[in-house]
Amino acid sequence: MANMVMTCGGNVRAYDLAFLKRFSMVIAFLVLVALVLALFAHHLNSKVQYPADPVAKQKTLERIAPVGAVYAGATGAAEQAAAAAAAVAAAAANVPFGGRTDGAEIFNNGPCTGCHTNGVGGAPKLDAAGIGARVAQQGIDELVKKAISGFTGTAGVMPPKGGNPALTDEQIRAAVEYMVAQSKK
Repeated sequence: MANMVMTCGGNVRAYDLAFLKRFSMVIAFLVLVALVLALFAHHLNSKVQYPADPVAKQKTLERIAPVGAVYAGATGAAEQAAAAAAAVAAAAANVPFGGRTDGAEIFNNGPCTGCHTNGVGGAPKLDAAGIGARVAQQGIDELVKKAISGFTGTAGVMPPKGGNPALTDEQIRAAVEYMVAQSKK
């Protein structure tokens, strides 16, 4: 009986060794196939030419653009004047209403009318009790200052420039003067 166990154990050991040898060869083969596939994929990827992304290219150009410019001599003065004129033109192009200071146009088409027509959020209406009372208490210059910088009252909040920061101070003054004139009608 002892012989039988030993013989049986010896066969199991030989069987395990044969299995491990074959399993190791299969694993080595699979690793080799994976390595060959990875190298082939790398080779194919290096052959493909991808088009440049215009958005990424533009962001890169914006990131590496010079912060300022150096102007020297007579040609530098001319370039500096041209750059200043271009900056003024670009700033004027971004001003609402084309830079016009018509108070009625700014009030009716801008952010003012949404709150001041109906008194939303405690905004004073265009009547003697609303804007008329405020101008009598504080004066028009104080109202313009609060309209430009914003105001937090007991009933609500008015954001700076009525929520449109692109408006100029002159446009805000024109809108406030229009509102005051409407309160006297």
